[in-house]
Amino acid sequence: MRWPSDYSRAWTLSGTVERSGVGLHSGASARVSLRPGARSGYWVGWLDDPALPLQRLEPGQVSETRLCTALQLAERRLATVEHLLAALAGSGVSQAEIWVEGSEIPLLDGSALPWVEAIAEAGLDEIGPRPMPVLHGEPITLRHGQSFVMAMAGETLQLGAAIEFPQAAIGRQLHSLELTPERFVREIAPARTFGFRDQVEALLAAGLIRGGALENALVCDGDRWLNPPLRFEDEPVRHKLLDLIGDLALVGLPQAQVFAYRGSHGLHTALATALQRQTGAAAPLSTNTSAATTPSASVRRP
Repeated sequence: MRWPSDYSRAWTLSGTVERSGVGLHSGASARVSLRPGARSGYWVGWLDDPALPLQRLEPGQVSETRLCTALQLAERRLATVEHLLAALAGSGVSQAEIWVEGSEIPLLDGSALPWVEAIAEAGLDEIGPRPMPVLHGEPITLRHGQSFVMAMAGETLQLGAAIEFPQAAIGRQLHSLELTPERFVREIAPARTFGFRDQVEALLAAGLIRGGALENALVCDGDRWLNPPLRFEDEPVRHKLLDLIGDLALVGLPQAQVFAYRGSHGLHTALATALQRQTGAAAPLSTNTSAATTPSASVRRP
């Protein structure tokens, strides 16, 4: 598969492709059909209720950000969208229809790689030029506790992330790159989600990670991993970049330098909202702006 060289052109799928599996948190079976999109952006329809109108995804639909990004789409909720959206945006697909059966996107192997393989199976069609959201003026900085994300003007899309955990198997990790579709597919998409053995029982009791397993998530137990080998020495921080890309896909990957320190879905999606406001991205803001995490914001304008 030959991927686009950058994000300056609009691409959609050549055909339809389908994947099914269990959701990370619900543990329920779900099915997704990816189809060519005639309109800019990502549009969700429902395989189990096709009469409902398609809805374009945008940051104002974010309703929950604990351990995933969940959207409220009218009367329907759709959880754990970030890996699929990262695969679409990261590989260069700027418009597509996402038809879903269920309330959560399948986790598959815990990374974006199975979705990238599905996109390669469908193929890509080039549509024409696509202007990226361009950040002008002073940087945007958003904070929550010790964590922060920031975006500043840049000539290309430069991404960086840093994480810091007390568990020796992870510790401090930093990864940065100038993102292109090819680099996303090779260096970011295979990175799997990860969790911690000592948190499993509490999360299950809270009704979360019911679909989690050693086959679809890395599990850290202090100074070791329960299910090695890792795909990259720094796979956890690369997965944080994957999540960041998926959350930014709600507004469109920007022409900017973006950095996240101990990032979270709450901070990432808040940044997507701030970028939408400051860049004038096409999708209108929704009236539904509640989220599980509300970071403090410092948005400096010229």
